[in-house]
Amino acid sequence: MAVSISAEGLSKRYRIGELQAGYGTLRESLARSARRLTGGLHHQHHHQDIWALRDVSFDVPTGQVVGIIGRNGAGKSTLLKLLTRITTPTEGRAEIRGRVGSLLEVGTGFHPELTGRENVFLNGAVLGMRRREIQRKFPEIVEFAGVEKFIDTPVKRYSSGMYVRLAFAVAAHLEPEILLVDEVLAVGDAEFQKRCLGRMQDFGASGRTVVFVSHNMQAVARLCERTILLDNGRVIRDGPSPDIVAYYLQSGHGTGSFREWPDDDNGPGDGVARMRWVRVVQGDDTVDTPDVRRPIGIEVAFRVLRPGHALFPKVKLFNGEGDTLFNVLDTDPRWHDSAPPGDYVSTAWIPENLLNEGFVTVDVGIVSLGAKLQPHTGEYQAVSFHVYDPGEGDSARGLFGGQLRGAIRPLVEWTTEER
Repeated sequence: MAVSISAEGLSKRYRIGELQAGYGTLRESLARSARRLTGGLHHQHHHQDIWALRDVSFDVPTGQVVGIIGRNGAGKSTLLKLLTRITTPTEGRAEIRGRVGSLLEVGTGFHPELTGRENVFLNGAVLGMRRREIQRKFPEIVEFAGVEKFIDTPVKRYSSGMYVRLAFAVAAHLEPEILLVDEVLAVGDAEFQKRCLGRMQDFGASGRTVVFVSHNMQAVARLCERTILLDNGRVIRDGPSPDIVAYYLQSGHGTGSFREWPDDDNGPGDGVARMRWVRVVQGDDTVDTPDVRRPIGIEVAFRVLRPGHALFPKVKLFNGEGDTLFNVLDTDPRWHDSAPPGDYVSTAWIPENLLNEGFVTVDVGIVSLGAKLQPHTGEYQAVSFHVYDPGEGDSARGLFGGQLRGAIRPLVEWTTEER
């Protein structure tokens, strides 16, 4: 298989507290010499090395759409700057095979004194395109960016949103073989983000290569077939996007899709009941990234230690922002009577096409009913999972490629009459 991007041992070091310049002017040299003579540079000897990237290696086959995720400062933007030759690596090497279009940060690639029209033609020329090719693409670029009235205005007078819209339109429409996109899409409004994601989806489907850096986990899971997770400048995980996104979100919350307390003495609970395990299931399998189109089960295993209480299980779900999605109780009549001592496994089945995409945490408990719910065992944020929608048209999303906002996203039945 042909490879479009190859990185071997990429590392980038920055030295904090020391002036590093590729060139200098005579005035700067004289000024530094004067400061050295007067002792003004003594503090320059105290510096600290910061490795923004360390020993990063990967290959991207031609036609693959790859996401790069990680916390702020993980090295994502530095990696893209190395791939686009904006900066050079301290160690290692990277090879790019193909014409590259990039959108890294507001201001990159445009000359502020030139008009939007002039910058479009300048960028096309840099990519090696003929003027006739650029002219053929020009109407599509302007229409996509929505800057028709301002195309002959210097881009230094553009708002940040206009700037990014035009920059993305240029990068995506001038037929690069490789598209590198950083988190600058966060500058655009919701409608523009939807159009950009749709364009990148079309771009990837056409057999070209995309590297997409984003904090939008739903977009990464849906758009990218593969995701690389960076942390402190190193590759921590590399694999299918739903799995890597789930791992990243769960590690941030310190939870996973399975939690067990094998020892009765250590499990949460009182003298009436104790928790044994909790897991997220689809079918019989424990899953980190359940498919929204299939029922999702929250399996709760507990042990009743002594009789005399009418116990029943409950679960409470929260989205990634901490908002309560819903609270559910098992209302089966079997729990109306006192439960005899023994081991029990209850599963709350969430219907298919009910939850929205994204990260979900689950509280569980075993309670009895009095004037209010009396907890006997339970655990806050016992498990978590990432709801995944493959986007194949048979969910509540349909063929819509953007984000559907809301705590839940049910697939409802519609009736339509022509009147």
